Amino acid sequence: MTSYVENETGVSFPFDIQELLDKIMETVMDMENCPYETTVNLLLTDNAGIREYNRDYRDMDRETDVLSFPNIAFDKEGDFSVVEQDEADYFDPDSGELLLGDIILSADRVEVQAQEYGHSTLREFAFLTAHSMFHLCGYDHMSPQEAAVMEQKQEEALKRLNIMRDRQLTENAEDKR
Repeated sequence: MTSYVENETGVSFPFDIQELLDKIMETVMDMENCPYETTVNLLLTDNAGIREYNRDYRDMDRETDVLSFPNIAFDKEGDFSVVEQDEADYFDPDSGELLLGDIILSADRVEVQAQEYGHSTLREFAFLTAHSMFHLCGYDHMSPQEAAVMEQKQEEALKRLNIMRDRQLTENAEDKR
């Protein structure tokens, strides 16, 4: 398993981003029974940066918290057998690892959303990263049924990592994450 982290913001968090990404990757890949070693790229940017990426790649001229760019066109969520058809398109020729995809995360939104939801930046960062990892495994949340599956998987991943909600800001903080 290999992960690459690029931080174009200079923002630092009270945890090791690379270490957290690796733990989340390992947990999600175990949950999905991925038979391959994988590679994921994470770019940490700011609100202006993620807005630009969202505009350029999704034709949405607005900020968002996280963007996911899967390398695999899954026929069915979490079914990695699709990569066996075109191995040259999916595997790094040097390492042999499955190129799962790219994550772009807004450091600004991590901070703001952690406060809004009443939990730590660690919890918010982990939530957004797990959310994106499931997108890289072919999951989506366009329908209520899909959303329910993703929410359950995200919660399970964070539970396995013992990254729980911190309900610490206010009694009224509505924490749906």
